[in-house]
Amino acid sequence: MNVGVVREEHTFEGRVALTPANARVLVQAGHRVFVEAGAGQVSRFSDEEYRKVGAEIVYTQEEVFGRSDIVAKVAPPSARQYEMMRPEQVVFCPFHLAIARKSWVEMLIRKKIVAIGVEIVEEDDGSLPIVIPMSEIAGQLAIQVASQYLQSQYGGRGILLGGLPGVPPAIVVILGAGVAGSSAATVAAGLGAQVIVLDHNLNKLRTLRTQLQRRITTAISNEYNIEKAVKFADVLIGSVLVPGERAPVLVTREMLKSMRPKSLIIDLSIDQGGCVETSRPTTILDPVFVEENIIHYCVPNMPSKVARTATYALSNSTLPYLKALANLGVKRALQRYRALARGAYTLGGFCTRKGLAEGFGVPFKPVDELLSEQ
Repeated sequence: MNVGVVREEHTFEGRVALTPANARVLVQAGHRVFVEAGAGQVSRFSDEEYRKVGAEIVYTQEEVFGRSDIVAKVAPPSARQYEMMRPEQVVFCPFHLAIARKSWVEMLIRKKIVAIGVEIVEEDDGSLPIVIPMSEIAGQLAIQVASQYLQSQYGGRGILLGGLPGVPPAIVVILGAGVAGSSAATVAAGLGAQVIVLDHNLNKLRTLRTQLQRRITTAISNEYNIEKAVKFADVLIGSVLVPGERAPVLVTREMLKSMRPKSLIIDLSIDQGGCVETSRPTTILDPVFVEENIIHYCVPNMPSKVARTATYALSNSTLPYLKALANLGVKRALQRYRALARGAYTLGGFCTRKGLAEGFGVPFKPVDELLSEQ
């Protein structure tokens, strides 16, 4: 098969879907790999490195889409890229269709695109193998961001995250004890911050508290506890994830009014719509805005701040699935690898997720039924 990698269009998205090393794996398996010129530039992978491993450099996105059976991407497709998709093509990327335009979903169905969302590829144990490394990076970066925007020169509260003897540390409230929330809690606690983590899953809270040797406070996530916690937060990190669906809004504008002036919100759920009512997407170049006297940091592609590390992590986690699709073809790959089947948004002209199909008013069929018909 032909596998294509595009240079990402989104602002300051420096990651690339395949490292040269992993491109070589596909080439050695007998596949052709097309890489758009400059795709790895920000991640410090040169076109020459791709050429040396047998990949072919092409010079337009149109050529990548036109020549590839499978297109791998890091960011959700742009409107222009939806138009470039060829009928029955496999597109492997984060789609986040729960917050996408209806016209894009209709286009995927009309073109019979095999749309596999990396954010909903789910193993039998419920883990999200491609999301996990990006969430780990985002959680760590969230605390670096918090350290910066708590400083007076950035308009923050002028607080040192870990405090000093005789001076209390910052209070970091984290909504969600998943991978990103746990990663943020680990780094924040390690720096000496007072950390409060809320989640509806007691097992997750118990595990995290044990891992961090009881250095954090935990609470069940409900409206009452969230209202109480945000009042004391110097930093509020939203890390709520419902795979394939819009993130629930847990923090309302009214709650913000009770927060300390110039405290900081980092909404890691923003790529799924955000879990704070006042959140809206920002960019790495212009990452913050102030609403209700609270600083908001809502960058959807935070891992791109460390593009090389993130590219290695992402490419390593996606390679097994790309190999399966390329080696086996769509039907056999989806039948053999249930994680891939769970990641399918559209297949054969149907939406395979019932809630999404009902929300957009498009045709629905379960993925297993479609695979049995092919």
